[in-house]
Amino acid sequence: MNLPGSTLTGMLSSVSALFAETFGRAPERVGRAPGRLNLIGEHTDYNAGLCLPIALPHSTYAAVAPRVDRLVHVVSAQRTEPWEGEAAEATGWAGYAAGVVWALREAGIEVPGVDIAVDSAVPQGAGLSSSAALECAVAVAVSGLVGGIDPDTVVAAGVRAEAEAVGAPTGGMDQTVAMYAERGHALLIDFADGSRRNVPWHPDGLTLLVVNTGVSHALADGAYAARRRECETACAELGIASLREVDHVAEGPEAWKRRARHVTSENARVAAFVEAIAKDDWSQAGALMTASHRSLRDDYEVSRAELDLAVEVALAQGALGARMTGGGFGGCALALVADDQVLDLTRAVATAYSHEGWRAPTFLVGEASGAAELV
Repeated sequence: MNLPGSTLTGMLSSVSALFAETFGRAPERVGRAPGRLNLIGEHTDYNAGLCLPIALPHSTYAAVAPRVDRLVHVVSAQRTEPWEGEAAEATGWAGYAAGVVWALREAGIEVPGVDIAVDSAVPQGAGLSSSAALECAVAVAVSGLVGGIDPDTVVAAGVRAEAEAVGAPTGGMDQTVAMYAERGHALLIDFADGSRRNVPWHPDGLTLLVVNTGVSHALADGAYAARRRECETACAELGIASLREVDHVAEGPEAWKRRARHVTSENARVAAFVEAIAKDDWSQAGALMTASHRSLRDDYEVSRAELDLAVEVALAQGALGARMTGGGFGGCALALVADDQVLDLTRAVATAYSHEGWRAPTFLVGEASGAAELV
């Protein structure tokens, strides 16, 4: 099992070594940014709703140094091919890194050309926000070169890079928690007004177990954007700014009604979840997680068989609650389970996957970590 922090050993030295090997000099700054695990509140950020993520200890590191020209050169320990060119021209995986440089320049910040080396312990394609971790790690490292960049600007640059350079119109939850998380807390974000509040997260005697299905989750493949367009179209037809403004959609295609039902019910679940954990009512918190999964599966239609099976097995093994997490279409499920049931649960999920002929899942433990930083 991939326990918190176990993959971080030597990450700083490895990314520094990669930089030196590639560019023949030492980096001037290194930024670290965490992956993210969303406890509840899925597909609500771009609908002006509520969400409750935590930052993971699994992080991405970016080592940087300025160049004498305006170009960006990016190399990654997770990629065989480097990328070099004008920041505005970056696409694909390089768009997450070079696209942030472009977005920061567009925001009026004088960012020089930069050499970048990255290494990451955040599982890629798992719905744990490896993309935002990369964006924020690069931005934080660059901020060290230019005398500081405020977190809100970093968040906006990451969102813009992901939407325009990569083609994934995400809502900003991932970058926000990466920049504002506090250790031992979840971050309650209200996207109607941009407010944030740290919520203590101490599920004593319980483990937040993450099941990585191994099914790659790619937000840039069009399915995520399609869900967002459905919500935007419904709002345009109803004459409202966001689905936050309605209790339900009575008219229009059935798909609109289901999407709106998920968003409105999910916002209510986030608020109820915060109340439940404040009272240490973990049974209620678990029930809300499970209800969230059913809504994502049936109304928002972003789950898939591998996620559903992980949730079903977790519940059958006695988990208090379980749900898919992240944008869906693959990635991870999470389960809130008693500490002494964790190993039995992992074995049961692995056995169920084997019976289906699927690739073996992997597991990690979700602990609430801190925000991005210069290291």
